[in-house]
Amino acid sequence: QVQLVESGGGLVQAGGSLRLSCAASGRTFSTYAMGWFRQAPGKEREFVAGISRSGVSTYYGDSLKGRFTVSRDNAKNTVYLQMNSLKPEDTAVYYCAATLSITVREGVMSYWGKGTLVTVSS
Repeated sequence: QVQLVESGGGLVQAGGSLRLSCAASGRTFSTYAMGWFRQAPGKEREFVAGISRSGVSTYYGDSLKGRFTVSRDNAKNTVYLQMNSLKPEDTAVYYCAATLSITVREGVMSYWGKGTLVTVSS
C-alpha cells in the first residue's frame, strides 16, 4: 500500500512558476514508476509527466516538455513537478500516481493522491 500526498499548488500569474511535490509513504517508493496527471474543469484527466523508478527516464505530455520538469528523490520518497512559464490553460487539479509497471499511463496507475489545485490567472 502506498499513500501519496501532493502539495505546492496555488494561485500564480501567467508566466510564473510552481513546484509541486508528492510525498509517498512506505519503504518501497523506489520500486514504483511515478506519474503526474491533471484534470481541468469540464475535461478528462490527462497525462502530464512520468518518471522511471531510478529517475533516469522521464516522459512528458504533448507540448509540456520544455516547460515542465519531473524529478524524484528516492531518499526522500518524493517526486516533484517543476512548472515554468505557466499559462491559464494549465489550470487544473494535479495528481500524482504510482505504478509497478514500467510504463506510466493512466490505466496502469495503482495508487493516486487526492490532488492539488493549480490556478493560473491571466
